[in-house]
Amino acid sequence: MDGKLGSIGEAASHAAEDVFFNKTSSLINWMKGFLTWENLFKIIGTFLILFIIWIIFRVIAKGIRRVPETKLPSQRAAIIIKFIRYVFYVIAVLYILGLFGINLKAIWGAAGIAGVAIGFAAQTSVSNLISGLFVLTEGSIHVGDTIIVGDITGIVDEVKLLSIRVHTLDNQMVRIPNSTIINSNLTNNSYHNKRRLTLKVGVDYSTDMKTALETLKKAPSLCPTVLTEPEPAVWFDGFSASSIDLVVAVWFKPCDFLQTKNDLYIAIKQVLDEANISIPFNQLDVKIKNN
Repeated sequence: MDGKLGSIGEAASHAAEDVFFNKTSSLINWMKGFLTWENLFKIIGTFLILFIIWIIFRVIAKGIRRVPETKLPSQRAAIIIKFIRYVFYVIAVLYILGLFGINLKAIWGAAGIAGVAIGFAAQTSVSNLISGLFVLTEGSIHVGDTIIVGDITGIVDEVKLLSIRVHTLDNQMVRIPNSTIINSNLTNNSYHNKRRLTLKVGVDYSTDMKTALETLKKAPSLCPTVLTEPEPAVWFDGFSASSIDLVVAVWFKPCDFLQTKNDLYIAIKQVLDEANISIPFNQLDVKIKNN
């Protein structure tokens, strides 16, 4: 019995050795068939072509980065460089596949079918991608801008192909899809280097109108962030139920919005108080009748 078991084990061992030997021999024969002088030159040529492609990409990327910020914003330059990098990746892969005789038509056919399937499954992402190209090329949004989209007000942190990221004034991160940007009214408070603020002021009907006009013209000069060019302006805006209405308009840099608004309110109240001009307000008279 022990002799039979030993024979079976020895036979199994020999069979395993034969399988291993055959597999090893097949691998060695394949390597010998592959490592021909022709394939060796192909491999060396491939590395040389890839190195040249890499050098060309680096030169193009360096040239794009050297374009002045005024002509090509940094975020747009980064997107262009990323797109060129992907193009070079595709060129390199196609070159290698074609070099070793792989049928590219079959690959393109499979890629087309897969692309259609992925397109149906990801219509929203494709819409955001196309919208992202419009957002980037239009140049209406830059990193650091204060924008308003719908009920969201925030400062732009990042502009990507699919979405933009902003942080709100209470420091909450909000991701806005690019399709929303394209399909909504966008307000960019930082697009121009100057903004205008208008405040409506009502004065009592007993006030001399010329005096009110000249008094309010003094308010902008008390605000350090108000620009002198364009010049501040004050004008009458109508007669309401309980006041004569005027408008004070000033220009300022977008980054000084809050300070300008606060300073202007304080200055208006100050010059009106100094001129003894009152601002009408609703009053409620309560009479108590004794029986």
